[in-house]
Amino acid sequence: MIDKNNMVTLTIDDRVVTVPAGTTILNAARELGIEIPTLCAMEHISHAPGACRVCVVEVDRARSLVASCVYPVAAGMRVRTNTSRVRKARRDIIEFMLSDHPADCNTCVKNGSCLLQKVAARLGVREIRFDREFTPAVRNIDNSSPALVRETDKCINCLRCVTVCAEVQGVHILTPEGRGFDCRIVPAMGAKLADTDCTYCGQCAVVCPTGAIVEKDDTDLVWAALEDPKKHVVVQAAPAIRASLGEELGLPAGSLVTGKMITAFRAMKFDRVFDTNFAADLTIVEEGNELLARIESGGTLPMITSCCPGWIRFAEHTYPDLLGHISTCKSPQQMFGALAKSYYAQVAGIDPSEIFVVSIMPCTAKKFEITRPEMNSSGYRDVDAVLTTRELGRMIRQMGLDFATLESSEYDPPMGEYTGAATIFGATGGVMEAALRTVYAVVTGSNMPKLDVEPVRGLEGIKAATIEVGKLGPVKVAVAHGLANARKVLDQIVAGESEYHFIEIMACPGGCVGGGGQPLPVNVSKLRARSNALYRDDAEVQELRQSHENPSLSEAYRKFLKEPNSEVAHHYLHTSYKPARPMDAEPLEGDKESWIATH
Repeated sequence: MIDKNNMVTLTIDDRVVTVPAGTTILNAARELGIEIPTLCAMEHISHAPGACRVCVVEVDRARSLVASCVYPVAAGMRVRTNTSRVRKARRDIIEFMLSDHPADCNTCVKNGSCLLQKVAARLGVREIRFDREFTPAVRNIDNSSPALVRETDKCINCLRCVTVCAEVQGVHILTPEGRGFDCRIVPAMGAKLADTDCTYCGQCAVVCPTGAIVEKDDTDLVWAALEDPKKHVVVQAAPAIRASLGEELGLPAGSLVTGKMITAFRAMKFDRVFDTNFAADLTIVEEGNELLARIESGGTLPMITSCCPGWIRFAEHTYPDLLGHISTCKSPQQMFGALAKSYYAQVAGIDPSEIFVVSIMPCTAKKFEITRPEMNSSGYRDVDAVLTTRELGRMIRQMGLDFATLESSEYDPPMGEYTGAATIFGATGGVMEAALRTVYAVVTGSNMPKLDVEPVRGLEGIKAATIEVGKLGPVKVAVAHGLANARKVLDQIVAGESEYHFIEIMACPGGCVGGGGQPLPVNVSKLRARSNALYRDDAEVQELRQSHENPSLSEAYRKFLKEPNSEVAHHYLHTSYKPARPMDAEPLEGDKESWIATH
């Protein structure tokens, strides 16, 4: 454990550095600007698995090379990171890995962002001197889930996915099985991913250094829809995309590229370019009124947000007794889809059966969400296809567009207008902040004295605030991101110790800006840059900053939805959840395929 009150001085490559006791050699070297290669260490995880051994260094008086990612510093320690012995050991390790790895880099989806590829190049590996151990006749691929694809032949047993699933998410889906060249990282008992409690959050795909876990690629499905003259293809882009797509296409992290993104969509020949932010504003109006109704009528509290499908799946499997606490509002993605095939179809005079809705999401779990059987309130599947930020980036590159030089365009009506409250949905705490702005205005008839709710911002795992809201008095709220943090808040509810009225939960660290489909690699500085871009859009770009001020939303209520939480609104915009079948129970006879498809 790091002790910031006890400082230690050591020497690395003849340079002196002083760091807190408990710091690893790897992190001490980084303080000097010395980057030691590694495949298993992760910046946002307090301790590395120490599995890959690529980060070995020499330490005076140590009998052998040590793994710098797990070896703590000591006073007077002398470390060398670039000796011939160290370089040879690192190259040997990488060559061993490559001898048991598919040689299909040119066709791998991770080509160009593969950490194994980058480390091999950095270490100067130009040949593999060991006999190749990789000779499977059939590739070991698990594509049972609608969100993620696992190819265990590409796994290097770095344990990153195991660590993030256990420590950050607290779900414990993946585990090592076997030894040596036979070791594979798999769900318990070798189960398919769809047969587990996996939330499909995609954090395993974010940290995987190779192509062993990736999002399910739906780009061909979308290209086919765009080329089908019988389909009217509309696109929506989630709030976080405008702050991360530029990064995927070579711009600095935190670049706000809303207008360029719209122009790219038009070049791709989408029939209408809309925005998920319109539905985010809609979510706030519906959810805020639902919260008020619960508080005033003695309904189930605390109410918990329902925007994140990874969190919803986690609740259905792990906290089924708390499902009554979850807002009945659909996520903005699903609200948009339902209105696209009802309200928009009516306004545009288009047969809803011809409308094909494409969502651009930072999230792999959104691919699962659109398959849920209840998401068809228009009589048609709400959303037809989901692409991650990475997939959209691939499509734009396929077109040969020079994204950086694209001019800016505007969204199409009637579902393209949004407020600053909607855009901050992409950052942890953003849904809560947006909701508080509208709830305060509805209750008091005036705006909050300060629209920025600072206590719910930032990357602290659990945040809390108390806001005085007129006649309601103090409203206590909490925000949790990362499912391990969510567990702490949920366990308080189970124990009867929660004092909150409203809780926001997002499955991914940082919220949607850190989603499983975002540009790679992800680190804390990039999460901050993406979040800051969204807050900048809210405060500096958008003239309207409260969801209920959205004039296009008012028009939708006037023409179609009637009023918040009306019967029409509930039909299209709300849903319900039920406990998942216990994982130790066998599916009913003849029901196995449908059970897998919906779990």
